[in-house]
Amino acid sequence: MIFAALPPGDTMGAVLAHTMRLSARKVIKKGTVLEQHHIDLMLEAGRASVTVAKLESGDVTEDDAASLIAQALIGEHVETTRASTGRCNLVASSSGVLVYDPHLITSLNLIDEAITIATLSPYDVVQKGQMVATIKINPFAVPQSALDQIKNKITSANILRIAQIDPATQVGLVLTNTQGGRENLLDKASQSLSTRLENLGCSLFKEHRCDHDEVAIKNAILELQKTDCDPIVICGATATVDRRDVVPAGIVAAGGVITQYGIPVDPGNLLLLGNLKETRVVVMPGCARSLKLNGFDWILSRTLAGLNISREDVAALSVGGLLEEMPGRPLSRERAVSTSDTSQLAQGTVKNIAAIVLAAGRSTRMGDDNKLLSTVQGKSLLRHAIDAASNSNASSITVVTGFENELVGKSIKGLDVAIIHNPDFKDGMSTSVQRGIASLPDDIDGVVVCLGDMPGVQASHIDALIEAFDPELDRAICVACYAGKRGNPVLWSQHYFSEIMQLSGDAGARQILRRHADEIVEVRMSDDAVLLDIDTPQALADHQNNSGVT
Repeated sequence: MIFAALPPGDTMGAVLAHTMRLSARKVIKKGTVLEQHHIDLMLEAGRASVTVAKLESGDVTEDDAASLIAQALIGEHVETTRASTGRCNLVASSSGVLVYDPHLITSLNLIDEAITIATLSPYDVVQKGQMVATIKINPFAVPQSALDQIKNKITSANILRIAQIDPATQVGLVLTNTQGGRENLLDKASQSLSTRLENLGCSLFKEHRCDHDEVAIKNAILELQKTDCDPIVICGATATVDRRDVVPAGIVAAGGVITQYGIPVDPGNLLLLGNLKETRVVVMPGCARSLKLNGFDWILSRTLAGLNISREDVAALSVGGLLEEMPGRPLSRERAVSTSDTSQLAQGTVKNIAAIVLAAGRSTRMGDDNKLLSTVQGKSLLRHAIDAASNSNASSITVVTGFENELVGKSIKGLDVAIIHNPDFKDGMSTSVQRGIASLPDDIDGVVVCLGDMPGVQASHIDALIEAFDPELDRAICVACYAGKRGNPVLWSQHYFSEIMQLSGDAGARQILRRHADEIVEVRMSDDAVLLDIDTPQALADHQNNSGVT
């Protein structure tokens, strides 16, 4: 192709490169194939030269080239639009999962810079009528040799196609529960799967609930298999932490095999794949109880579309598999580059988290003094704790008093806090937490429990817990952690309030932590303030010295 500025008389049959305005009413548009009357108009207007593209032997026009490439690429349930201005689009003629070889598309784009092919991501779920790819020829023509190279690379095995999802697919669901486990979590998992299936044009065919043990899971799988369920989805009461754990053991006991444990997608790592002869089995990760995008979504759509998922396919999920900020990071990506937080957890969700500051203890190891009224940097220990909560994103602050309640209450009079007295403070810390929770309104999402004798804890520590909090992703208990050790504060979802109200003594909360280990997130802090409380006169003196107070 010749691209040059030529005298109008030499442009017959050439393509006008740029729109030419000859007068207020006479315009020749870009891309026009020039004929004699166009040349006459240019000469009449006094144009000495015009920039055009002249095709040579072996050149193919932009529209013909785009159309040829599109026709070579389309497979099942894909159709093309009419080429125009060098562009031809590929459109889904049926809903389903987009399938193609991404390496092919890359290689085609390397053949000639004039040819560009853009697609949606491989394995995207698409709707009928949705554009899935576009071919654009940038100049006005390309050499036939480039098109020949493209056609030689495209085979029936790597064309672009839509794998349909059969709406009659009979999906079975096994939900397991432990003794004392919450039934509403099973309801949530069932509703989450049902919604996902409906979005993909399917529905949940049959559900089976059973105990979280190998035999019960085996029997549930076999019952669903008898009703021709395929695939069978399993949501365990606890996360699957090994391919020999309870759920996979139940699959094997039913005569199945485990084909893949774990996928490189976050959230969604703890997903497991297996099969029972011709029946496919998918074990949901706990995060799939939420409708937020996670690795389960990618696996479910491919499974319903009847696509084989090899180990190579699973490994390929890793590229682009980090779906959201992980709250346990010492420093989030957004903060590291000093931009505002754009993680999904922060979008559209206002977390109503109350703060309870415990100030009821007797300070027996401090001698005659009430340690909470001891000062560090001109403020009492209790005032440090209240200020940290006040400067955080907590929606309210409740201070629970007990020992010397009148004296303690007087020291914080006038602050924007609710003061609750616990007459049973001698019975342990749990009674103070219970008093605080009982005083809160019903619309609280959770509560962060702060200790009044930890003056190093700052608002940033509390906010890190609130940021990490997301019960839908099994982050319902957030524990401050430093150097692998758990400390305080601790943020509890309101789901656990009923269990907390049954506690006794000072160590009762540990029972809840053990019982719900799968829903705990350890939020790593940048300093050890979350581990340091003031229990003795020596500890107070050390802290005062470290704070520059003599």
